[in-house]
Amino acid sequence: MKRFVYFYLMKNDPDAIRAAAPHHARYWRDKALPHFQGGPFVDHSGGCITFAVASVEMARELITRDPFRTNDCLSRYFLKEWLLDE
Repeated sequence: MKRFVYFYLMKNDPDAIRAAAPHHARYWRDKALPHFQGGPFVDHSGGCITFAVASVEMARELITRDPFRTNDCLSRYFLKEWLLDE
């Protein structure tokens, strides 16, 4: 398994974000991915999620279907493979 970090920043669209947030949280929680941790920044300008999947293609597919992305709530996002000593 490879570890990934998904870092995202929100657009200034509080109504769209408020509408998509429960779907975003449920989407990630329901995946039950290994090493999943995530949540918003204190100022709600974005958030960060870490998780493990078999390939970068699988990680890209997951973030492509994130409700924050499908509802056009993000101004920027980054997906990076994370090298951890375990």
